Amino acid sequence: MPSPEALRPSDDPTQQLVRGIRSWGLILWPSFLAACLLEAMVFAIVDPAELHWPGHLGTPSTRGIYTVAFFGFWLVCGLCSRLVLWLAESDRPHTPMELSGTPED
Repeated sequence: MPSPEALRPSDDPTQQLVRGIRSWGLILWPSFLAACLLEAMVFAIVDPAELHWPGHLGTPSTRGIYTVAFFGFWLVCGLCSRLVLWLAESDRPHTPMELSGTPED
């Protein structure tokens, strides 16, 4: 049976940085693509110039509506991507080989 130290992930800062960048890439890129697709689908049906806003906010520009909607879609898609990544990481069994990078004896 391997020691608890062998089961811990490496504390090497470079590896942690690479894992962090990879995680952000796995979250941001698919969520960006999903937000682009969602924006195209929503605004193919909805014309921002015909939206009526409650209260006395004035009339926001069409470009402003597109921008706010895109970043809202991206945020929601990013949260969904992060949730999927978290669920995939927490459910995956970790073996000593995966953590140390060397085969088990």
